[in-house]
Amino acid sequence: MKLLVVTGLSGAGKSLAVNALEDIGYFCIDNIPAGLLPRILDFAQQGENMLEKVAVVLDVRGCRSPVDITAALDSMDKSKITYQILFLDSADEVLERRYKETRRMHPLSSYEGLSTSEAIGRERALLRPLYEKADYVVDTSLLSTAQNKERICSLFLQSHQQPMVLTLMSFGFKYGLPKEADIVLDVRCLPNPFYVPELKAKTGMDPEVAEYVMQFPQARELLRHIEALLDFSLPLYVKEGKSQLTVAVGCTGGKHRSITFVRLLAEHCRTLGYAPGVQHRDAGRVS
Repeated sequence: MKLLVVTGLSGAGKSLAVNALEDIGYFCIDNIPAGLLPRILDFAQQGENMLEKVAVVLDVRGCRSPVDITAALDSMDKSKITYQILFLDSADEVLERRYKETRRMHPLSSYEGLSTSEAIGRERALLRPLYEKADYVVDTSLLSTAQNKERICSLFLQSHQQPMVLTLMSFGFKYGLPKEADIVLDVRCLPNPFYVPELKAKTGMDPEVAEYVMQFPQARELLRHIEALLDFSLPLYVKEGKSQLTVAVGCTGGKHRSITFVRLLAEHCRTLGYAPGVQHRDAGRVS
């Protein structure tokens, strides 16, 4: 049985993640009390109940202290149950805004009478054991609903096909660094198509933008150096047992140079035997 523990901050997108996992064949169980987790998994593995892919949601609704969580994980480890942990995270201010917009209360606000900001802080402390053991951490602060679903699907559709899930992401530095990035590359040193009137409204998905970016010798040379870095480093990450690697390429606005480079790097990584997921985080933003 392939077991995934889905957890993270309330409001960070766990429900959306569960929907995405169901779409790709996972049997999902929501709101599991920490103490019951090992028993439910034992049942799921017995005889005719045997399930191939199971995702269980473990969060503050089913645990009241880090001790409960640690005990549940220790019990699964002792029973030699193989599992992975997906942790959904988001910036505090984004979570607060989401609660304000939906007019819903944080679970700990309901249970313990805390303000939203206090509840988020308390929840972070409570879920720390899961965060520290997480195999996958996805920050949804700047992801749309569609991007969030795409991210989850790319992680778990591919994870059985390759030894390491590789994601290539374009982004704009003006909107902040991707928190989930393991490697950040900066291509702001290259000429910017934004200042070419006929290219300003286009993106690196358009051939004329890519042609403009790559016409410069320094762009082609930089691409060769980055490809050499990936040629050298990706096998080392695999050897060290890293299950997920996100390479983020940034330019000023995340629409031209970074997208062009991510697309070219994705092609290169495919020649190396990887099946990279590609995300253009800021491509849809209005400048």
